[in-house]
Amino acid sequence: MVASRREQLTFCHLPHQTMDFFEGQCYGAGYRNIAGIDEAGRGPLAGPGVAAAVIFSRGWIDEEITDSKRLSPQKREELYGKILGSSRSMGIGVVDQGEIDRINILQATLKAMEMAVAKLSPPPDYLLVDGIHGFPTQIPQRLIKRGDTISISIAAASIVAKVTRDRMMIEHHERYPQYNFAKHKGYGTREHLEAIRKFGCCELHRMTFRGVKTHTGPT
Repeated sequence: MVASRREQLTFCHLPHQTMDFFEGQCYGAGYRNIAGIDEAGRGPLAGPGVAAAVIFSRGWIDEEITDSKRLSPQKREELYGKILGSSRSMGIGVVDQGEIDRINILQATLKAMEMAVAKLSPPPDYLLVDGIHGFPTQIPQRLIKRGDTISISIAAASIVAKVTRDRMMIEHHERYPQYNFAKHKGYGTREHLEAIRKFGCCELHRMTFRGVKTHTGPT
C-alpha cells in the first residue's frame, strides 16, 4: 500500500477570504490541477457511499456553491449542472452496501474517494480533502475540516456526490417502494425504521449498521 503524502503548505483561512483561497495557495506553490474531494452517504442505513472529485480552472468561482447540506434538492440539481459544465474534470466513486459491510464505512468512503480521483483527466497534482482522514496516494493532499464550507472545489464535490447518491436512491425506490427510499434516501428516519420492522431488510441495507441490526433482531 502506498503511504499518504501530506504536503506542508501554509494554510490559514480567515473569515473574509474567498472560497478559492485554498486553491489559490496551491497554485501559488506551483500546483496546476487541484482537486477538491468530498463524500455523501456515510450515515444512511441503506444504499451506497459516493465520493466525488472536482477540478476547476484557476480563479473559477461561483458564490452559490457551498456545502451541499445547506442547499435544497432543487438548488443542488441546478448547481450540479453548472459544475458539470464548468469543471475541467469530474470523477465519481461508488462503493456498494456490501463493500461497506465488509470493510467498514470509513474505509469504504476512502476507497470511493480514491476511485473518484482515479477517474480525473487531467490527473490532479494536489488534493484538497474534506474531513480529517486521508487515503493512500502519491499525490500530495491536504485535509480540511469542514472543507465543504470554505473551499470551492470541495463544496462542488459535496454537491456532485450528494446529487449522484440521491439519484441512485430514487432509482432504487422503483424496485423497493415499500421503504420509500425516494423520500429519505436510506437515512434512519422513523418511517424507514418502521418499514424495516414491517418488511425486513432488502439487499440495499447495511447489515452491520446498528439501526438495521436493532430493528431486524439477531441473525
